[in-house]
Amino acid sequence: MPIYTCTIAESTFSAETKRALAGEIARIHSSITHVPSAYVNVAFHELAADGLYTDGVPASPVLVAGWVREGHPADDTTRLATEVSTAVAKICEIDVERVLVVIQPSPARFAVEGGRVLPEPGQEQAWLAES
Repeated sequence: MPIYTCTIAESTFSAETKRALAGEIARIHSSITHVPSAYVNVAFHELAADGLYTDGVPASPVLVAGWVREGHPADDTTRLATEVSTAVAKICEIDVERVLVVIQPSPARFAVEGGRVLPEPGQEQAWLAES
């Protein structure tokens, strides 16, 4: 259901680091929103070394954009962003100052997975039972 896109400079992280980070993002999302981790998608988008800038100069931030369904409590969404940020810094062994996490909600009805419109938050079990 959710999609997290991690944008980084090429060759910043090993496959093992990416795997660990994807697993931790799935765990965090699942624990906060009560969605099975099997539905959490994580993609790594790698740009050339000169493809990322901060303050107009080449930089190596880790940018995480997470799409989630609208309707989760605001405190949960803030906690989600905070915990993902902390996980990125820890797993990738970088300063948290290099991490930016943005959670972007939109209505569940604007997304389709497996040919089915996504359920509203709280309706996941009924949706899963229909599959």
